[in-house]
Amino acid sequence: MPTKYLHTMVRVKDLDASMAFYELLGLKEVRRITSEQGRFTLVYMASEGDEDCPVELTWNWDGDDGLPSDSRHFGHLAYAVDDIYAMCQHLQDNGIVINRPPRDGRMAFVRSPDNISIELLQAGDALLPAEPWASMESTGHW
Repeated sequence: MPTKYLHTMVRVKDLDASMAFYELLGLKEVRRITSEQGRFTLVYMASEGDEDCPVELTWNWDGDDGLPSDSRHFGHLAYAVDDIYAMCQHLQDNGIVINRPPRDGRMAFVRSPDNISIELLQAGDALLPAEPWASMESTGHW
């Protein structure tokens, strides 16, 4: 029986801050569902051309108290980027910590405002190692 990838869902504490973070990655809102009765908002964000592979930001208006806290079952979101150095510089210029710099010209990790690990991968071949990234230390967890 065939399956089709639909989306990845992550719970967020501050919808505006989370949307701003994903916008820095180049994602745009592609759909929104608001439930007055359920007291939640779902915002689907995707890269241009990848609208069928969104990340679903789930914001529970009353918070997430009482929900399971075993979020370690979630690993990370991964996005390919055209220039990993330019993306990391863009994120850093906007106050985002680069937890695992792209020392190898291929891979970096950052965290969303909700502590979701985001893997950035260089599309195609790895870029040649370049400063300041090549000698930058990792920060925190990713």
